[in-house]
Amino acid sequence: MRWQMSGGRTPRARMMGRWRRAAIAGLAAAAVALSGCSIQITSQPDPSIGDDTMLINADKGNPFFTRNFNPYLTNTRTASRWIYEPLILVNPLDGTQNPWLATEWSQPDARTIVMTIRDDVEWSDGEDLTPDDVAFTFQLLKDNPALDIKGAWQHLESVETEGDDVIMHLQTEDAPSLPILGQTMIVPEHLWADVKDPATYRNETPVGTGPFVLGNYNDQQYSMDRNPDYWQADKIEIEHIILPSTNSQLDTVSRGYDWAYAFISDVEGTWGAASPDNKWWFPPGGVIALMPNLEVAPFDDVNVRRGIALSLDREEIAETASEGYMEPAGQTGLILPNQEEYLDPSIPDEGMITQDTDAALEAFEKAGYTLDGDRLVGADGEQLEFALTTANGFTDWTRAAQTVRSQLAEVGVKVTLKLPQPAGYQSAISNGDFEMAIGGMGNGDVYQAYNNLLSSEFYVPSGETTANNFERYRSDEADALLAEYRETVDTDRQAEIVKELQGIVYDEMPVIGLYYGGIWGLFNDAKFTGWPSEEDPYMIPQNYDSAPLGIFTRLERVKEDDK
Repeated sequence: MRWQMSGGRTPRARMMGRWRRAAIAGLAAAAVALSGCSIQITSQPDPSIGDDTMLINADKGNPFFTRNFNPYLTNTRTASRWIYEPLILVNPLDGTQNPWLATEWSQPDARTIVMTIRDDVEWSDGEDLTPDDVAFTFQLLKDNPALDIKGAWQHLESVETEGDDVIMHLQTEDAPSLPILGQTMIVPEHLWADVKDPATYRNETPVGTGPFVLGNYNDQQYSMDRNPDYWQADKIEIEHIILPSTNSQLDTVSRGYDWAYAFISDVEGTWGAASPDNKWWFPPGGVIALMPNLEVAPFDDVNVRRGIALSLDREEIAETASEGYMEPAGQTGLILPNQEEYLDPSIPDEGMITQDTDAALEAFEKAGYTLDGDRLVGADGEQLEFALTTANGFTDWTRAAQTVRSQLAEVGVKVTLKLPQPAGYQSAISNGDFEMAIGGMGNGDVYQAYNNLLSSEFYVPSGETTANNFERYRSDEADALLAEYRETVDTDRQAEIVKELQGIVYDEMPVIGLYYGGIWGLFNDAKFTGWPSEEDPYMIPQNYDSAPLGIFTRLERVKEDDK
């Protein structure tokens, strides 16, 4: 029987402009002159950049650029993934799959995927793209596992071609592998077959199928030029792109970028005030959550987890952590409104848990903890206390952790903060070296979201390293549902399984949802319009990975008559 909680519903929709509880250090401080008088930051576009050229803040030098356009390397230039294209373009906001180098696909059974490759695509050197290029690319990733960044060969048994089709045979019944395999970026066999060591190859003169080719390059800035032979050339109205290496927060606001991706304090008073053409869209891209180590007492008791969940005011946590940009998140693991179609209507209040101190103390009491003055104590008289781990430098996570500490103190729980550097944080959660941590759950692919969170395939005891399921959750029921999802291509049954999985997350609380993590899209409408928005969320507004491919094809030049 699903547990019930008292208290009213916390509304999901809130005013984004609920401005700041305290002065925020950083960019706003840069607007203060030496005299102590506040000055307005304004955008100063470079007059040498034409109306057909886009200035994008999307790449970072350290401090200078390395000429590396191998799309499979972690230190590749951002634009390499606008030169090389995937078979399927996935919108990470909601998992929508858009035909790209593959025109269509089918799954005749859960162990076979058939993709039909476009026959009108050329590489930027004039050679034709063929299904053999696709088969070669997958073999390249098999032969060089370090390049297999999407994990294709965790799913594949073999790949073959038949006419215009590429047939992928899977290791097991594995229906959810389609978008993973579809996101593989394809490279040309006629050039890469002669590369001696693809894992270190910098690919300094890239040849791809994408909308842009490499233009001028130096270690502080490079440019991209429109590919006139692109298979969607009629949809590309950008002639040139410039990517500088300098992109501080102040630089982001003042330089006149057409597109940037950055968290900015007081976006309305900084980015918004710098130019009347500056716009922004910050959709939710995941759920920031409390992640208990389920192998550490007392977090192995669901009543303790429920007591903690009921003690928290998510409105305050979201407001403080994200400066009011993001909303509180529910306990289903879904990202709303992106994934509303998957929401189980039987879960109350869309999974939102409202702070209810009385209900929290009742849950704690079931676990053997009672309030003694201002201390919540167990049968041994010891106060319930734990360390909460988050990454030093992740300012929103740190503010969330501080607010959680304060709110739990009100029900007698003592929380101390541990703030290792990001690498130390990642090591701690991977190895189970934590009691409670700030982490995340959810992504645009609902199966992958629940699989990464719940699957015991990722389970290892604390002290050993895992790539997912950091909380060390195990459930025969969850494993059976995930296995059934993999084995069926029936989309209706898959939707039902998703509802059952979210019920597990809601009832058992392997992690405790707090607020949504934001995607920080910043745009300027002066030269180009058609950016993704809340009204038209056709693509995630990030300017890295493959997402810009879907945006570049939707942008339109502002005509002189419209200026």
